[in-house]
Amino acid sequence: MMIKLLIADDEPLVLIGIKSMIPWADFGIEICGTAMNGQAALDMIREYSPELVVTDIKMPIMDGLELARICREEMGSLPIFLILTSYEEFPLIKKALSYQVADYLIKLELDEETLSASVRRALERLEELKASKAYIQTTGRPMLQNYQDKFFMRLLHNLFDSREQFEIQSKDLRLDFSDSCYLASHGEIHSDIARQMDFTKEMNLYSSSLQMIREILGKHTPCYVISLDKIHFAVIYHFPTAAQAELGRIQEALENTRFMVHNYFNVWLTVGTGNLVDGPLKISVSYQEARQAFNLANRQAPVVSFSRSDGGACRNAFNITVFRNALTRAFEEFDTDVLFGTLTEISELFLAYPQHFLQAMDGACNILYLSLSLLPEGEDTLQEVFAAYPEGYRSLYKQEDVAQISQWLCTLRDGLCRVLKNKHKTYKDHVVSSVQKYIGSHLEDRLTLNDVAAVFGLSPNYLSALFKKNCGVGFSEYITQKKITLAKSLLLEQGMKVYEVADRLGFESAFYFSKVFKKVEGLSPRDFIQSRTSLHTP
Repeated sequence: MMIKLLIADDEPLVLIGIKSMIPWADFGIEICGTAMNGQAALDMIREYSPELVVTDIKMPIMDGLELARICREEMGSLPIFLILTSYEEFPLIKKALSYQVADYLIKLELDEETLSASVRRALERLEELKASKAYIQTTGRPMLQNYQDKFFMRLLHNLFDSREQFEIQSKDLRLDFSDSCYLASHGEIHSDIARQMDFTKEMNLYSSSLQMIREILGKHTPCYVISLDKIHFAVIYHFPTAAQAELGRIQEALENTRFMVHNYFNVWLTVGTGNLVDGPLKISVSYQEARQAFNLANRQAPVVSFSRSDGGACRNAFNITVFRNALTRAFEEFDTDVLFGTLTEISELFLAYPQHFLQAMDGACNILYLSLSLLPEGEDTLQEVFAAYPEGYRSLYKQEDVAQISQWLCTLRDGLCRVLKNKHKTYKDHVVSSVQKYIGSHLEDRLTLNDVAAVFGLSPNYLSALFKKNCGVGFSEYITQKKITLAKSLLLEQGMKVYEVADRLGFESAFYFSKVFKKVEGLSPRDFIQSRTSLHTP
């Protein structure tokens, strides 16, 4: 199915130019309409529901910013907006970013290459949204931490069980890790006025700042920007070869980003950056270095690169991978006994080294990020755990010594164990529901227990037992039933041949498909078609 695009601009030549500038069909996109003012564009968006909109920032009746604002309020994440602007209108980009606009294009610089690159980024954003929609709660509100967030948390902290699990998840998310060189940064967004704002304005300030960070860094160098919590973020830069990894370019990108974000939102950044590593599964090494460098960053020296020659200035960061298996089991299987024991052990480890404040803070922060990312409804769960604290779970950043950090960690431990015990069945139901939705959207693939377990970061044995208990049928049997249900529809309603359906649904041969079909339905696909056809024959 083609992706629908609407183009809105009050200049006819611009409309014609954008329509003909690139071969839209090659991107899987069809132009569903054009509009010459914002109100007409809004009416067409309501009628045709396009996934993408390219709009001028200034138009009669309703401008592009108002159009984006109304669409966000009415329709949520879609459509994705690409904003056309000129140099004198550039200050309006600050407002555009607050409406989660995907990209902005300067008209005088617009050419085939620039437009194509912007469209590719928008399509990547669209794929991310589609992936996250498989994990929408019954209330209709997307979960704060989706599948991609969990993937990046595992990558940053070396929590993958194997290279195979990493490759399965990255492939499923359509994330490209074919480059040979990587480098990571860890940063924080600071504001002197955020505490004076109400919660909604404060969150909008941080989310808009993060979006601008993502946009500007992405224009300078290929990278992924990951939100860790409301004020912290990580960046993964990637390069085809070490020779193409221009470290000066990264430094320049961070400085430009820092300047622009401060200029537009009056916030300031501190960032630590690690060294180059030669493979995606070593990103955690660079990220650990980035966190150590980050501890040295301040307002006077906001961007710090890790150096092994600092003579102890950068002490070893807390290495969370020592507790990898226990934490993964605790968070993914909601095992409160393992969670209590592990967080108790970490807390006691902190207290044994009271002089190592930075390491304790680093360790507690990373446990916080894992809790936010790996737990279903992580944000809401942690807000509940720290409801008695004025700053919620972010009270961690106000702790002044190791004993206070240890106490904060114990509060987290006790609160999570209490919440997980109360919601144990709900969370397990959530896992099964998410797996079922994933299966439903991948029925044309060859699904195996190991692959699906790898996608969700679960052990195959645990997923199999959980699925059997909650669904009453085995994992493979469930997939088979769903495939055959879809097969019947393809055979009858779309008139597909038996071999076409077998190929479409990932069966190794038409013979094997027919065998499975007969086992489930009690008759072969051909007999099934004949029996249904005869029912409608006069």
